[in-house]
Formats: sequence, C-alpha cells, structure tokens
Amino acid sequence: MKLISAKELSEHLNSTSNFQLLDVREPYEVAICSIGGVHIPMGMLQERLSELDASLPTCVLCKTGKRAAAVANLLETDFSFSQVMVANGGIHAYAVEIDNTLEVYE
Repeated sequence: MKLISAKELSEHLNSTSNFQLLDVREPYEVAICSIGGVHIPMGMLQERLSELDASLPTCVLCKTGKRAAAVANLLETDFSFSQVMVANGGIHAYAVEIDNTLEVYE
C-alpha cells in the first residue's frame, strides 16, 4: 500500500484516469462531509466487496488514515487488490489542505 497526500488525492479526483475512492467512514461521518467515492463502512467491507473493482487503483479514505490503512491492508492481503493507496491524514487533511468548505469534525 502507498500513502498519498491530500494534494495527490485531489489530483486523482480531478483526473480522467480510472480510479476509485473508497470511503470507509460511518454514515454519520459521511453526512458531515464527503468528497464522493464509494461509501462502504469499514465493518461492511466483506459483504459489499462486490461494489469495488479490484483491477482499478483504489484509494481508501477515512477521517485520519488509521481505519483506511487497516482496510487497505485487508484489500491487498485478503482480496488481491494490487494498487491500493491510503489518503494520509484522511478527510481531515483534505479539508484543511484542499477544500476548506468541508466541515472538520471531532
């Protein structure tokens, strides 16, 4: 797995390349702020795995990056995803560094 910065995530989101963003936060967190992507809470990953394409570069996003790192590791080791990234600092870093209109939450 590779850590990417908020700036790199923004570049991926704004590019036309095949890329999927996986947001593993809880529904109440996504309701506060979101940058899109596929929303699958961490605890539901196995039952909803079919919503993801293992052949695409996949960036995992959570609030700060800790849950995302755990999910990224699982995607690589158990589900054969080969191009997995973690948004370092999560949605919090993205809100601070890229889009300050997003609500930062505790």
